[in-house]
Amino acid sequence: MAKVTFITADDEQITLEGDSGSVMELAVQNDVAGIDGDCGGVCSCATCHVHVAPEHLAKVGSASEIEQDMLELDDNANEYSRLCCQIELNEQIDGVILRVAQ
Repeated sequence: MAKVTFITADDEQITLEGDSGSVMELAVQNDVAGIDGDCGGVCSCATCHVHVAPEHLAKVGSASEIEQDMLELDDNANEYSRLCCQIELNEQIDGVILRVAQ
């Protein structure tokens, strides 16, 4: 089980729990504003772009090469960017804080 906190563009904090699937799926199932997951989680649209809190980067790990290529197309990407469809829900990410990219 993992708790994930999303911070939306309106600075609303939404903390959700899940134990399987991706962080994007958890967000979409719970209507987190700004996380659309248009491609269904296959890393081809960047509609689930988040910025990981710097202190939590080690928890989520680095973006894959395919993910990095997709993020390069997003003007709001930075060194904390990840596509949350590529972050698996597991105990290792418990407590992670993600800001929805605008």
